[in-house]
Amino acid sequence: MPSLDILLTFSLAALLLSLSPGPSNLYIMARSLSQGHRAGVAAAGGLAIGSFIYVIATALGLAAIFKYSPLAYTLLKLAGATYLIYLGISYLLAKPEAQQQQTRLKPWSMARIFRQSVVVELTNPKTALFFLAFLPQFVRPEAGPISSQLLVLGMVYLLIALACDLLVALLSHQLGSWLSQHAQFPLWQDRISGSILLGLGALIGYEELQGDQGPIPEESD
Repeated sequence: MPSLDILLTFSLAALLLSLSPGPSNLYIMARSLSQGHRAGVAAAGGLAIGSFIYVIATALGLAAIFKYSPLAYTLLKLAGATYLIYLGISYLLAKPEAQQQQTRLKPWSMARIFRQSVVVELTNPKTALFFLAFLPQFVRPEAGPISSQLLVLGMVYLLIALACDLLVALLSHQLGSWLSQHAQFPLWQDRISGSILLGLGALIGYEELQGDQGPIPEESD
């Protein structure tokens, strides 16, 4: 089980990242603007189910890697830290697209929107890469089974992201109007998110290279 300070740090990072304008919440906003908040809620639910599948797969896969090859797990964390740095730089260099959230979509049934949203999330390779890069950075081998820590962190992220997505769906009209009048807001959100990802990736990479964690205990069955 992750410690309280790890959970608080992780939750804050997850909240800030979930609140940043991105493909998922812009898609939810577009659905809500096209068909009302019920469509946005259906889209948010579908994305959450897709993320949940990734959480389970990530927890089981990374736990297996850690159990059979701690060195490979460490290398994966370094690769993840590098990816977070890349994402951070991308956020920092991003330019806001003020009208992107106004995209109109074809009207669909709630069930079809839900199903499509699950598929969209599952077929997005960036989602898998993000889970592989983000979750392991908050795992501490001495805190217990790796799979349990990954599962807890993944569920915390999923619930925070779902809450933010539902908020976007319910307030889509107000948010869309406000964002259209404040074109610089997405830019500042990207800068905050980019700073978090860049700092996290650099810190974790430094810690891993320094080898301060000492001997790595084996994952318990």
